[in-house]
Order: sequence, then structure tokens, then C-alpha cells
Amino acid sequence: MFPPFEESLALKECRKIISLLNEKRITLEYTGKISPERASSGIMIGACLSKNDIDETVRLYTVSGNARRIVDAENTIDGFFVEPIVSTEKITGALAENDEEIHRLTDEINACEDVLKKNELKKQREKLTTESLAKVHDLYSFHCFNGKVKSLKEISAVTNRGKLPPTGTGDCCAPKLLDYCYANRLMPFSMCEVFYGNDSETKKSGQVYDPCDERCGLILPEILGLEVLYRDSHICVVNKQSGLLSVPGRGPEKEDSIEKRFRLIYADAVEIKQPAVHRLDMETSGIMVLAFTKEAHRAMNMAFERGDVQKEYVALLDGVLARKGVPRHGQNELYFRLDVNNRPHQIWDDVNGKKAITEWNILGVEKYVAPDGTRTDATRIQYIPHTGRTHQLRLVSADSHGFGMPIIGDTLYGHCKPGERLMLHAKKITFPHPATGEKVTFECKEPF
Repeated sequence: MFPPFEESLALKECRKIISLLNEKRITLEYTGKISPERASSGIMIGACLSKNDIDETVRLYTVSGNARRIVDAENTIDGFFVEPIVSTEKITGALAENDEEIHRLTDEINACEDVLKKNELKKQREKLTTESLAKVHDLYSFHCFNGKVKSLKEISAVTNRGKLPPTGTGDCCAPKLLDYCYANRLMPFSMCEVFYGNDSETKKSGQVYDPCDERCGLILPEILGLEVLYRDSHICVVNKQSGLLSVPGRGPEKEDSIEKRFRLIYADAVEIKQPAVHRLDMETSGIMVLAFTKEAHRAMNMAFERGDVQKEYVALLDGVLARKGVPRHGQNELYFRLDVNNRPHQIWDDVNGKKAITEWNILGVEKYVAPDGTRTDATRIQYIPHTGRTHQLRLVSADSHGFGMPIIGDTLYGHCKPGERLMLHAKKITFPHPATGEKVTFECKEPF
């Protein structure tokens, strides 16, 4: 995943720590059992610079895993070592109940020659190991950007469809550092991870690595409140989740939004009060761009006005468009305006309405399974809007002047079952970078 914070300042801290390790002025200590293979495989060194309530810089550092820590007997490091989220003792305790039986089954499996019985023993062992892993995961919780604490189980329900995350989730450097920051009211502004140890096929000693997709990709977006796809000193590109406002609405109950979270997480870097350069409907997920500076915001606004921004969406329509004689590719022009008696609905008006131009490509027909288990035929479609009208794609889909087939989960123009979301995702955006003018493209696969 893309590193959520600037790295250069924290990289200097990582290199200082590695230098001290090489000089043996600080040492790595094992706090639990670890295999010889893992002991020689190397670790990630992580550092984070943050600000406290009185604007002082606080330096944090840690190592990956939960069975090692750095010992600084001479106090040579200017900073605080961040301990694992869960200690090795607690993990050992969680595994203890099934550990003996798992080892017994393993010995029996190794000695068994009957294929059917061997498979049955493996199923028994798998059940026990899954139970043990679940107990370990139940120990993990993380302090988040907004002061709330979320359990790993709660996070996995959102980001991993309720499935158990991989072993070691929460033991990487980034979640430890961010958990410590948000638990202690610190605002991170630089974070970096560097590999230290023997070179392997996948990692080189001294090289910077992004937070891993496999584990950190599941939990960091929930800890941060944002899934960062790209960030530099001018702009930030995020993957907005369905159900969250793009910008704050009226009233405290509508304050939480992508824009509010962005200003909170990057408080020192954001120069403007309204950094969002465009919006997505609350129920729509996908790519959204925000600006750090006034100059970047102005340049992005001009790019939108000139038509230099191209966007692509993917939607699931409730039915089969081909049965209506709709061609696989096409473009339409529709006219809509606000229904003043039923806000925020838009209605057809070919006299006073604003023109909405939309290009489409039918991607295929598939079976959609609703949260209640019902199965229906659905059309996956790509939309390329050439204008940016309110609810444009929802209306192109649902209105009788368009396809007359709403997007699945549309609460305004269709039907939404309990637990269902709007199946509309902003998948791709292309625009000239506000600082360099170079054309850049960002893409984020639809989660449905």
C-alpha cells in the first residue's frame, strides 16, 4: 500500500538506528521463542516523527514482529521504543489451550498411512488451529485517528469480509507506531520502514519498503480513517468508502467526512479549509482527490473546468440491459434538474434541466448475491461521464429516459435491501498533475 506519510525525515531516524545496531551500541533482544530461520531472516526497522499537544517533535521507533525489541542500555537513541500491540506472553497463553492437541494430531498425521483417516485428522487440526488463531486475533485492538479503539475482529468485518486476517496482522511497524501515536494524542507527520538483516529474494538490507498489502493493507485504512492511494506535497488521492460523506454536511451528525478526516490526519500539511477538489455521493465509493495547497486546489479546479479530468466508474445494474436492446457501447445526453419539492432528488426536464453526457460500455452479465442471500441477474457496466451533474450516473441508470434500470442498492432511485450498499464505484481518474502538468492516472478496483 502507498505510504500514508512523508518518509524522508523518518528514514534518517531508521538509518541512525541501523548504524547503532551495526556498531553494537544497541542490540536486538528476543522476548519469546523464535525459530532459527526467522532469527536469521531479518526484520523491519520502523520510525515515526510526530507532534504532541505543545508542538514538540516526538520520535518513535520499533521493530516488526512481537518477539524482538531494541535494547538501548546507553540511551543513545533520541526517542521512545514502541512495544508490540500484544506481548508474546499473552499470545502464548492464547495458544496454550489447543497447543498440545495440535502437536499430538501432527504426530499422528505424520505416522498415519491411511489416506482417509489422514485427511480427517488434518481437518481436526485445522479446526483447532483456526480456533487458536481467532483467540490470538481477539487480543488485538488499535487506537484510531479519531480517538476510538477498534478491535482486529471489528476491522476485519469491514476490510476482510469477516474472514480471519493473516497471522502476524498488527505486528508490522506501521500499525504499532500509529497505535502509539493515537493512544497518546500525537500527530504523526513522517513515517518510514527499512529492512535490516540478510538479503533475500524479496528484501534487501537498508532498503525502504511500503507498508505491506497483505496485513497492513487490511488495518491501516481503518486506523487512519483513509485509504491513501497516492500522496505528495501537493495532492492526496484516496479510496473513499461507501457510506461516508465527501465533505461535511450541516449539523454535527454530518461532520464526519473524507475532507474532515484528511484535515485532521494531515493537520500540519493542509493549507486550506476545503481541500476536496471534487465530490462523490455518500453512497458511492472510489477515487477522490484532495489538495494540500491553495495552488494545487486552484490548478485542479481549472483542470475540471477545462475538461482535462477524465473519470471512469463501474456499476452493477439491477437486471439485464441486453434484454432492453441496449447496445454494448454508446453515449447519451439527458437533461435533469433538482426536484425542489423532493430534495435531493433530480428529475427529467428537457427545457430547464442541465445536460448530462454519459458514455457507457457493458462489461457483462453476472449473478449478484444480496446480503440476504437472494440471487439476481445483474449487468456490470462501465460509465465514462463527460459532464459532472448531480446523481448523473444514478439517473442515467434508473430514469425512464435513460436505461430504466437502477443501480443495485440505490436508496434514491431504486431499492436498497438491508445491509446493501450502492453498487457504484469511481474506479479511475486521469488529470494533469497540478504542480508538474504531467498527466497522471490513478486506478482502484471496485470492491464488488
